[in-house]
Order: sequence, then C-alpha cells, then structure tokens
Amino acid sequence: MAKNGKEKKGGLLSYLGYGVGAIGLDLSYGLFNSYLNKYLTDVLKLSSNFLLVLTPLARIWDGINDPMMGSIVDNGKFRMGKYRPWILIGSLLNSIILGLLFNNIFGLSGVSLYVYIAFMYILWDMTNTLADIPYWSMVPSFTNDAKQRSLIATIARTFSGLGQGIVSIGGPLLMGLVSITKDPNTGEAVYDARTFTVMSVVCAVGLVLFSTISVSTTKEKHRTPPEEKFSFKKIFEVIKSNDQLRVFILFAMLSNAGFYMISGVGAYYFDVVVGNSESQSGFNTFGAVGSILGLAVIPIMMKFTSRRRTYQFSLSLAIAGYLGMFISGQSGSITAMSIAYLLAQIGTASMFVSQTVFLADIVDYGEYKMGYRAESVTFSMKGLLQKMAYTVQTVILYSGLSISHYDGDLHSANPEMAHTTISIMMLVLPMVLMALSLIVFSTKFKLTDDRMKEITAKLSAQEE
Repeated sequence: MAKNGKEKKGGLLSYLGYGVGAIGLDLSYGLFNSYLNKYLTDVLKLSSNFLLVLTPLARIWDGINDPMMGSIVDNGKFRMGKYRPWILIGSLLNSIILGLLFNNIFGLSGVSLYVYIAFMYILWDMTNTLADIPYWSMVPSFTNDAKQRSLIATIARTFSGLGQGIVSIGGPLLMGLVSITKDPNTGEAVYDARTFTVMSVVCAVGLVLFSTISVSTTKEKHRTPPEEKFSFKKIFEVIKSNDQLRVFILFAMLSNAGFYMISGVGAYYFDVVVGNSESQSGFNTFGAVGSILGLAVIPIMMKFTSRRRTYQFSLSLAIAGYLGMFISGQSGSITAMSIAYLLAQIGTASMFVSQTVFLADIVDYGEYKMGYRAESVTFSMKGLLQKMAYTVQTVILYSGLSISHYDGDLHSANPEMAHTTISIMMLVLPMVLMALSLIVFSTKFKLTDDRMKEITAKLSAQEE
C-alpha cells in the first residue's frame, strides 16, 4: 500500500511538473494573441490592409509547418525522450523571437519595417510550434486511463489559465505603471512602446523559466517510433482517414475563435469604447476567476453525466455568459459585463479541458482505424486550429478597423462607426461563433463515452 501511495504521489508531482510548462507557453501566446494587434496598429502604425494579408498567408505556412513538426516529433530519438528536447529548444527560440517581435530595436521604418514584422511574425509562429506541439502531445503518452487524462489535461489547463491571467490582468496594470502616453481626451494612460517592451521581456523570461522546470521534472513514457518513416504524405493520410479529427478541427476552431475575439478586441474596446484601458484589468480578473472555477465543472459534471453532455453544457454556459455581456454592454455597466464574463469563462475553461481530452481520444480512434498511433501529428492540429481561430479573429478585427476608419492616435475620440464596430466584435461575434461550434459538435462528433470504451478495450486486447 505504501508503495502504491508513493507511486501515486510521484505521478501527481510529475503531472504538476508537466503542467507548469503551460504557464510559459501561454505567457508568450497570451501576449501575442491579446496585444500584438494593438502594438502593430497603434505603436508601429502599420496598415490594417497589410495585416489583413499577412495573417492568412502565415496560416497557409502553418498548415504545412505544424503537421510537419508533428511528424518530426513522432520520429524523434533523443535520449531525453520524444517530446522534452523540442519543448526546451522551441521555448528558448520562441522567447528570443517574442522579444524581437515586440521591439523595433533597429529603428526600422517604411518598407523595411513591414518586411521585418512579416518575418518575425512567421518566425514566432514556427518557434511556438516547436514547443507547443510536443508539449500537448505528451498527454496521451502518460496513460490510457480516461480519468487520468482528464486530470492531466485539467492540471495543464489550470497552469495555462494562470499564464493567460498574468498577461491579461498584469498587462493593463503594467501599462498604467510604465506608460508615459496619455489619452488627450480622458487623461488616462494608454498603451505605448515602453509598455510592450517591458511585457515582452517579462513573458520571454517566464517562458524559458517555466519550460525548463517542466522539462526537468517530467518523466515521459517512451514509445517506439513508427517503423515506417512518417512522410508528409502520411500526415495527410492521418487527417483524411480520421473523420473525427476533421470534425474536431471545425468545432474547436469556431469556439476558439469566439474566445479569441474577446481577448483580441478587448484592448481596443476598453481604450476606444470605455475610454479607460486600465479597467480591462478588472474585467480580465473576473475572467481569470471564471477560468479557475471552470476547471471544477468537468469533475463535478462527470459524476452525473457523460463527457459529451458536459462539453455541451460548457459551450452553453459560455454562450449564456456572452449573451449577458451583450445585454449589460448596452447599459455601459462594466461591473455587470465582468460578472457575465466570469460566467462565460467558466464554460470556456471547461471547454478547453474537454478539447484536450477529446484529442487524446482521437489519437486512440486513429490507431483503431489506421493500425498505428500518430500522437504528435494529431496534437499538432491543436496548435493549427488555434492559429486558424486566431486568423479568423484577426481577419475580422483588421477588416473592422479598416472599414470603420479606426485611428490609433484618437483613442476614445474615434468616430462613432469605430465605436459601434468594435462593440459588435467584442459583444456579438463571440456568441455567434460559440453557437455555431455547439451545433457542429452536437451533430457531427461521434466519440461518445461508450464508443471510446469499446475502442480502448480492442486496443488493449491487441497489445496483449
């Protein structure tokens, strides 16, 4: 009994060590997703039309690069394991690129600045992929037990939310402390170059630190690489053969895009519509609390119902929260909006945990259908769909800013059309995208609890 207790304790410590790595990854991703748009349009004064072209082009490359990285990881033969070396290498490179992306250290302007940003933008994507895909690919390698996978995914998502919270709550507060620029209409501090310089350095250091802790404290379960070399052609075969992977990409991309609309448009909304950028910190604090509470949804709901219904409940809760934000936004009550956002984030947090577990199930389903496992290629879809969701967000955002004649120098004095457009992107579109995701999931995703028990039993029998 003592031995079993020790093994359980060791397993939990390993899971916690693994989860810590998500803090660093989301420090980088949170800064990129929430504040890069604001930095490019307001500080560097780049054209929205240029950014509208850059983002989809970068995603086309991601469509090639992400699955390619997944196949490389699947065939890795490092002494440290299949995943950990890539997590460490990717985090180090991504931290360097993050600092360069948010700092115009060469004093570039004109065409050279546009080329520099395009290059760094794509490099950030590539180096993020180097760390992100191997990190999340480790989940199914720990265990085949569904409950343990949920525990691991919950721990990782908890730390991931902590990383996002540090950026979303600390960012606006840090802006107020280090910014020397004021809104001429309200006198409130606004984002400037110094703010982004400090935030990027903090996030870059945190990324390396937490990734190193994760790699040094985690003992991954080694698997034999596929005997047949996993070619790029095979990557498309995995996607083509696994129908549930394709369904997952669609419904997860829609829901993630809904979530990213809030984080991406938020800086504009509080600067332009509310007229107080620092109030975003309080709003995001409610969201962070909701993210923490949301992690309790799955273990509680799973006592009474299936994972499928739990996921549907999570999406419905998020939609209800967004509806509350829309209603309270009409009255201009930031407090009521914040409470509604807390509700939305409870649903969103549990949604993200479920998506990670669904991917682990999809790995097993793929092995059942194809006869071999493709963990990293399958989990590379997580990073790809996140970036696709981010692309949906940025295309909508840059189109809205361009059409509404947004001017980064005017802040709260922007034209009424800009106020209206930003409000729609913040309060209406997230609800619509999440509702579409719920419809796709409910009608097309077929990996129920009973179905996965059958698949797991058949795979276990094959191993014996």
